[in-house]
Amino acid sequence: MSTTTEVIAHHWAFIVFIVIAFGLCAFMLTGGWLLGGRARARHKNTPFESGIESVGDTHIRLSAKFYLVAMFFVIFDVEALYLYAWSTSIRESGWIGFVEAAIFILVLLAGLVYLVRIGALDWAPARRRVVVKSSPVSHSHTNPHKQ
Repeated sequence: MSTTTEVIAHHWAFIVFIVIAFGLCAFMLTGGWLLGGRARARHKNTPFESGIESVGDTHIRLSAKFYLVAMFFVIFDVEALYLYAWSTSIRESGWIGFVEAAIFILVLLAGLVYLVRIGALDWAPARRRVVVKSSPVSHSHTNPHKQ
């Protein structure tokens, strides 16, 4: 048997899967194009939100902090996934695995403390933040209502 015949014989299921997947994609795209509506109306391409026309401009500028918090969420979420995988194999990993996971959690906590310290998780703008100053309380003044 030739080399290509051996490869095909060995991987025939994967090849059939790929052919069916591409065929299904082509079928869905052409079916939607053939069966889809062709009506052209004044409001045909107008986006609707909950059945009403949208008001205002949809191209608003968002703060970069929004994207930063979203990235932090994804990072910590993926790391929680690693911790879940570790917790399912705790018996096989033993104490060495426990120490490795503890170091991993400490690195995560150090990263979170760093993010809080630099203010990456503060949502309020700087002009709206209230700075609390502690002042020493003085009891030496007299009460004007007391006579």
